[in-house]
Amino acid sequence: MEEQSLRQNRMTSNKIHTQHLDRVAIVYIRQSTLQQVERNSESTKLQYALHEKAVAMGWHKERVLIIDDDLGCSGSSAEGRLGFQRLVAEVSMDRVGIIFGIEISRLARSCRDWHQLLEVCSLFNTLIADSDGVYDPGNYNDRLLLGLKGTMSEAELHIIKQRMLSGKKAKAKRGELGMQVPMGYITHLSGEIIKDPDEQAQSTIQLVFELFERYRTIHSVLRHLVKNEIFMPCRVRSGHKKGDLEWHRPNRPSLSNLLHNPMYAGAYVYGRRPVDPKKQKPGRPSTGKKTATPDEWEVLIKDKLPSYISWEKYEHNQRQLQMNTNIALGAPRKGISLLSGLLVCGRCGLKMVTRYTDKKAKLRYICCRMASDYAEEICQSLVGEALDKLITLQVLQAVQPSALEVSLKVAEDVEKERELILSHWKQKIERANYEIERAYRQYNAVEPENRLVVRTLEQKWEDTLLNKDKLEQDYQNFLSERPSHLTEKEREQIRTLASDIPMLWEASTTTQEQRQNIIRLLIKRVIVLVEGHTENVHVEIQWVGNHKTQTTFIRPVAKVEQLSYYKELLERVASLHKDGNNASTIADILNQENWKTAKQRGLFNTGLVSKMLSRQGLVEVSKNMASKKVVREKDELTIRELSEKVSIPEPTLYQWMRSGKIEARYDKSVSKKGVLLLKAGEKEIKQLIDLKNRPRRWWASEESRID
Repeated sequence: MEEQSLRQNRMTSNKIHTQHLDRVAIVYIRQSTLQQVERNSESTKLQYALHEKAVAMGWHKERVLIIDDDLGCSGSSAEGRLGFQRLVAEVSMDRVGIIFGIEISRLARSCRDWHQLLEVCSLFNTLIADSDGVYDPGNYNDRLLLGLKGTMSEAELHIIKQRMLSGKKAKAKRGELGMQVPMGYITHLSGEIIKDPDEQAQSTIQLVFELFERYRTIHSVLRHLVKNEIFMPCRVRSGHKKGDLEWHRPNRPSLSNLLHNPMYAGAYVYGRRPVDPKKQKPGRPSTGKKTATPDEWEVLIKDKLPSYISWEKYEHNQRQLQMNTNIALGAPRKGISLLSGLLVCGRCGLKMVTRYTDKKAKLRYICCRMASDYAEEICQSLVGEALDKLITLQVLQAVQPSALEVSLKVAEDVEKERELILSHWKQKIERANYEIERAYRQYNAVEPENRLVVRTLEQKWEDTLLNKDKLEQDYQNFLSERPSHLTEKEREQIRTLASDIPMLWEASTTTQEQRQNIIRLLIKRVIVLVEGHTENVHVEIQWVGNHKTQTTFIRPVAKVEQLSYYKELLERVASLHKDGNNASTIADILNQENWKTAKQRGLFNTGLVSKMLSRQGLVEVSKNMASKKVVREKDELTIRELSEKVSIPEPTLYQWMRSGKIEARYDKSVSKKGVLLLKAGEKEIKQLIDLKNRPRRWWASEESRID
């Protein structure tokens, strides 16, 4: 034993030279967690004792530097370890002769960081010492041994992590791994997860699911809660109030988390938010999480926990939330379209999209997927108003027989909603009464001599009384606006509206979202096929329950040439002209015979008939006929003629005309609108040329400039 110690000291003395002793010796100290620093104090003391070892090897005690900045930091990465980064910096500046560590794992448990340190130490001739001896990274044998120790240190960390993770997953597969519970649940002292014992908290969570079933969007649920002053129950997770129930304002993220969490369906799930290493930030283990799909969950145990909804209802909610984020069907919107998301092209089978024009006042349905993806022609398009009216008529006819059932259901839903809100108000008042009693008991329990506490408790008692008075006043206002039960007058209004469904449909109180909801409850999809470029449209309505309805309707088109009966119309016009009728008479006869123009609602007129006769060569229409009939006075030109003569743009002439620099008049002998004629004699033309050639000044004149 003594011989081995002597041999080791001899080898050590051979590696330590004057150049090492002239530089500082660094003692690097690290513990992985703060719990280890607190509980494993012997290990910390052993590392600090390396200071004496450095002195014993020949370094002056003032030249021994202790770096303990990384106490409580993991050695798996250099990120966030300021002490290790300082150590590498000191070595890189050729200030360090030797580095002391109780073992290699204290310096680094990552081969990347370890070999970087070895490379720097080799370059600047810095030694490394642990409990086994002193090593020279510039020596091949020592470098090989240090590399092997670093690999074993990293493998040890990996084995420890895998062992802990395996135990964690095994516990999760049994449904026994603890987790942070959402609002509406608490963790019992025994570790069992139960519903929140507060009755109002349970009813509020249940109300959120019922509202989502009715409105189908998170935003609508949020608006309902805010409108009725309903707050969300939250348990304090830390601090001196840990476990207390608080009521917070509803917000979109909280409602989204509530609707996406499978725990409310009674399911125990592990692996919903796995960590993506590429997105994880160094030193922040809770970052980089992504949302996994149900197929990617590592553990799913149904009916393990108390539930607010069934698993089938949870899956239905997830499908609805997914549709709300897609452009496919989604939730009803505020646009004037009734069939957004339901319309399918009868030619290519793709979804037709909704387009609005004229500040969203006009609606068109367009099949443009192939045009946007492959630069093909637009498949088909049509005006949306006519199609929406057709579908509305079909839907109203379908629901007419169930008018009485609708009225009863509406009354039932209204009363149920009012009862839920009324129950919430009663629970709020009951809670306010409890707070008053609690404050009163606390006030009576304190000794009268303790005046500071008495005054504080008295103020708290008064605040609870004021809060209850305000709450009761708000409750009375609520009852005055909406009684708990429907009055006979309200029931009669519901029956009247339900018996006259078209009036209910067109009522100003019925929103477009409600109309879309009704259509989606009855119709699965609508297939539309436009017959060429004509006015004829074939429609197939696929109802919920797989019943189908075939129908057709006439759409307005842009040109009379698109009409399917255009050939017959030309023949009829030619026949009437052959009988000696003029264009005006022909137009009257066509209207009497119920011939339709391209716009369907329009009537034939003299101009339209004249064009049809002209296209057949039956009459001759001169292009300059209108201009020949214009009665001009001396030196009058049209705005185009004047623009060409003086080389001034037409908009400029319009502007000068409005400002009074050019005389103008309208000749209405040709048409009601009239023809614009401008005075353009030699004097006027000279003035226009002078205006044109006048230099532009971008500064104020001498007369108008302010000194």
